[in-house]
Amino acid sequence: MTWKRVATAAVLIPFAVGLVLWGSTALLVVGVALVTLLALFEYFALGEAIGHRAYRFWTATCALVLIFLQWVASTIHVATRGTYTFATYAESGVSRILLTPHDAFFLFVLGVAAIALSTRRPLVETLPAAGISCSGLLLVAFPLSYAVRLHGLRDVGHLLLLFVLVITWVGDTAAYFVGRAIGKRALAPHLSPKKTWEGTIASFLGSLIVALIFARFITVPLPHLLAMAALGNVAGQVGDLLESAYKRSAGMKDSGSLLPGHGGVLDRIDALILAIPVVWYYWIVIYSPRS
Repeated sequence: MTWKRVATAAVLIPFAVGLVLWGSTALLVVGVALVTLLALFEYFALGEAIGHRAYRFWTATCALVLIFLQWVASTIHVATRGTYTFATYAESGVSRILLTPHDAFFLFVLGVAAIALSTRRPLVETLPAAGISCSGLLLVAFPLSYAVRLHGLRDVGHLLLLFVLVITWVGDTAAYFVGRAIGKRALAPHLSPKKTWEGTIASFLGSLIVALIFARFITVPLPHLLAMAALGNVAGQVGDLLESAYKRSAGMKDSGSLLPGHGGVLDRIDALILAIPVVWYYWIVIYSPRS
């Protein structure tokens, strides 16, 4: 199993690094959209395992709209007033309302209402279908879409997104090998019996080491890099346990089988789902006002 895990990583990691470092944000949007769709449909399969059939294609459509609007928000210089975003044209002084990423959720609600009232599905499926669809959009697509916002940050975005990827990869690798070698104390046996406190600590320390290395390549003060690595690692480990809870609920070991040695796409990106938006919000809320 280990050799399959390593071989899969050896193929995917160079591709992901190349896309993040040298690809445009528009190209990254395509990659994020593909990964999100694959993860969403695996999430829907978990729901179907317990009898909750989602509105799959409508939710996937809204996820794509959400990712597109995140890209718009990352590439157009705008001013925000209340819940709407305005683009102001200097010559005319005219402001035009632009849709924000949050508007994708209202579009989703309208669609769910229309589908629920017009579908021929048994009425007993209405609430479970709306619930699994909403949770998929909120728990998978929405946080992942922040990869676009992070990459779109001027000058430093590509390095910040790579930073999140690397602290997650190194953390996962350290937890896996240290946990197998010396792990004795179970972290959350009811969710993931193989995860140990020893592996968790190794993961945390591995992410901090990544911050020390990245300090040589990115113009961000080391204390902030360490803070982002620490928070991103903790968020990633929470995301990993959360996905384990989903699988336990559905009675499944893996979310899929697309990636040999790793399981499904959702298994591979579960830590990134929370790590990416946590680093984004740290940058916007804590670091940017001081920079």
